Amino acid sequence: MTDQSATQQQTEQHQRHTLVALVENKPGVLNRIASLFRRRNFNIDSLTVGRTHKPHVSRMTIVVDSAQANPNLIAANLLKLVNVIEVRVISGEPHVSRDLALIKVRSDDPESRNAVTELCERYPARIVDIGTKVAIVEIASQESIVEALIEELRPIGIVEMVRTGVVAMGRGTRIQDTEYEPPVKIKQNSNGYQRFSV
Repeated sequence: MTDQSATQQQTEQHQRHTLVALVENKPGVLNRIASLFRRRNFNIDSLTVGRTHKPHVSRMTIVVDSAQANPNLIAANLLKLVNVIEVRVISGEPHVSRDLALIKVRSDDPESRNAVTELCERYPARIVDIGTKVAIVEIASQESIVEALIEELRPIGIVEMVRTGVVAMGRGTRIQDTEYEPPVKIKQNSNGYQRFSV
């Protein structure tokens, strides 16, 4: 086996997969999903959750390592949960993904300040705060580009960092949406009947 094929095989073994799940926007849903990953011993590289354009639906973007588990198996397990509406593995199709990071780096001398400024010009990054001792760099890009910037900032001196995790969306007409509506019950009160969500 050549070095190139060995490297390619190793890359394939540690390939990350991105799953997008539409879930009901209810308390406890995130806990149920985290419990599923714990019970099945699946490791999560990244997990983000937020509301969609529909107030009763939230969207989760989950990144997993293919060496840890089959993404299709994870999707099948997620669909068994009551509050999960739809799951799709989108890493195999054209999509846009972004990771946001805020990185606080040392800037207590002219050399470090110049180095940080030069790196921000080379990457899709900007300085959002700077003081006499530290500067905060913001970058929103693909995960690999964010990690490349982090590695170049390490020699300057990273003192603090926070990342949001990956969010992803299919390109073009690859739309992941749902017609799901929360069930509604009708309850009688003194003024007649009133509808309310379950």
